[in-house]
Amino acid sequence: MLMVGMTALVGCSDLNEVVLDEYNAANLTDKQAADGMIAPVYALLPTIFQHTTLFALQEISTDEAILPYRGGTDWGDNGIFLSLHKHETTSTDPNVRNTWNATLAGISRSVTAINSLKSNTDANAKLYTAEARGMRAYYNMVMLDLFGLAFSKDDLSEVTTILRGEAAIAYIKSELLAVEPLLSTSVGPGRLTKGGAWGLLARLHLNAAVWRDPYGTPTHKAEDMDKVVEYSDKIINSGQYALSTDYWDIFSNANHGNKELIFAVDQRAELNGHNRLSYFSLANDQRPLPAFPAANGTDGPAITPTFYQTWVSAYGSVDPAVADPRFYKQNVKKEDNQCVDPATYKIDRGILRGQQYGLIFKSGAFVRCADGKSMQVGKIVNSRGKGNPMVIHTEKVDFSTEGSDYSSGYRVLKYEFSNKSASGRNFGEADIMIVRLADVYLMRAEAKLRKSNDAAGALADVNKVRLSRTANSPATALASINLDLLFRERGFELYWELQRRTDLIRFEKYEDSWTEKTDKNKNRRVFPIPQTAIDGASNLTGYLKQNAGY
Repeated sequence: MLMVGMTALVGCSDLNEVVLDEYNAANLTDKQAADGMIAPVYALLPTIFQHTTLFALQEISTDEAILPYRGGTDWGDNGIFLSLHKHETTSTDPNVRNTWNATLAGISRSVTAINSLKSNTDANAKLYTAEARGMRAYYNMVMLDLFGLAFSKDDLSEVTTILRGEAAIAYIKSELLAVEPLLSTSVGPGRLTKGGAWGLLARLHLNAAVWRDPYGTPTHKAEDMDKVVEYSDKIINSGQYALSTDYWDIFSNANHGNKELIFAVDQRAELNGHNRLSYFSLANDQRPLPAFPAANGTDGPAITPTFYQTWVSAYGSVDPAVADPRFYKQNVKKEDNQCVDPATYKIDRGILRGQQYGLIFKSGAFVRCADGKSMQVGKIVNSRGKGNPMVIHTEKVDFSTEGSDYSSGYRVLKYEFSNKSASGRNFGEADIMIVRLADVYLMRAEAKLRKSNDAAGALADVNKVRLSRTANSPATALASINLDLLFRERGFELYWELQRRTDLIRFEKYEDSWTEKTDKNKNRRVFPIPQTAIDGASNLTGYLKQNAGY
């Protein structure tokens, strides 16, 4: 197979950054050098997990999220979000290009760290090398899922080999297996640990049938399902992790110490994370922070009526906000002219419907109550809508004029809005999920169903998750389980966590129709390789081939 350096694969983006040269300078200890070598390996995770990179590709392309052209003035972006939802994305889409570039940069930085650590004598050098190799495998797993390929590169002096299908799966698996014995059990969740490697191996085997042949009908091998159970068992039986009794604590600003997290993007404010998964869906006129009047939402994506109706059909006449603690958490009273203590004020979480309440904002400032300290809360209005209508989120959201109104669609605030985000976009405090324990239980349940139709074992795993959220009234136990119900349960537990596209493909539902989407082209299961990457490799004819159908 022909080989080429990674810089050619991203066009004008320079991925072979000399990020470690400074560590060769005099007066740095081996420990300081080693710490500096591993840091860049993780540094791009917040960028990959932004709202217009991996989130857009994994959620807005699905039945879970839709982003219309708000009011005909906002989030138009030359139609890229409309195309993404309708499965009409092209190879010039900036969301696709930016996700490709950031993920490939993660691979490049991992290779740089692996090579730079070879001569380092610090006690942590072997651990850091294992983490860098494991992260190279993780970034390649993201590439395989999104674009159907992976990149093998071991030494900076070598060129890159492109892998697809079984060869890509085998490479990623071999790397994770090689480093697993060397990884720590105590440096997570923001760094790769044994538990994180086990979780990634379980996910690799669960999706192997799709990743071997992304365009065919998945055939889930029994040996793959056995491995999903094996690695899930390792995590569950380790005693290191625990399901959170409060669902919303998993996504709180202080979630770094939550025992449900196995592997996550370290988003603590001092690391300059971003708050974009919180602000993205929130109403523009919702201002969550008494200390920062400029911090607001942006009227971005909503959940589709299709996804909302899965909750309705599950619980019938009972409002899902009552039936399932994962749907909604009310923090604000639905009353006008309230006076609240700004020190304790928090907005609602989860799926937000109907009239929205919040801090009253006029003439560039929050309205204070008569005592001069409390702040006034009431119905918020749409400052951009004609006549300043109330902010009332409706079930209807689509690409029509009415469905694209600023307030249309039920919104999602799953991750707590950062208390330190002066703009609403910066300084995210909540770690963003990559692997958490509830997902492990659900992966194990799926493997049990797919291999041997072990409905009893799968049901026990699903109900373990459902009944664990005892901080509020937990959802009732399911009486039975099958693959369709398990898919629905994954939606309830993991919505807005960047897994929906992968799940839809694995459950053979990605060609289904939903709000504004009727495309049934199986080629759309993977995204196009950015044209900039193909152009960058054009000196080697046939080296980087565009994915089928683009």
